[in-house]
Amino acid sequence: MTQDITNTVQKFFAAIDKRDWDGAESLMTNPFHLDYSSFGAPEGADLVPIDILTGWKAMLPGFDQTHHQLGPLDITQDGSSATVQAYVTATHQITEAEGGELWTVYGSYVLTLVNDGGWKLSGNTFTFKFLQGNANLPAMAQERAA
Repeated sequence: MTQDITNTVQKFFAAIDKRDWDGAESLMTNPFHLDYSSFGAPEGADLVPIDILTGWKAMLPGFDQTHHQLGPLDITQDGSSATVQAYVTATHQITEAEGGELWTVYGSYVLTLVNDGGWKLSGNTFTFKFLQGNANLPAMAQERAA
């Protein structure tokens, strides 16, 4: 059963990196609790998945590549619910960017999942640690994605 949880988490972040928005949405509950407040975003809230993905679509496609590396996955399962804690390194690339082509964010996730005929993510809380690289890349990516 924990392998199914692991697969769901890995498929979700792979879908984000591949810009497979339908695939990502299919792995999310509605509502979905998103909390990136430690990284300067508004306080965590229960949101409609399409609203979250619309926000990500406004920036992530502006990068040439992104890579979310998670591990190790610390999984706690209680019946049809689970919590996954993991470190994350999220690397974002724009080739030929003046000032450096990489922007990497380090932190950890607490992911919640529910099983209602299959595992889906019901929440993501990010705890920011530090970042490295070209801090101008997010703005460049937004411009490129527009």
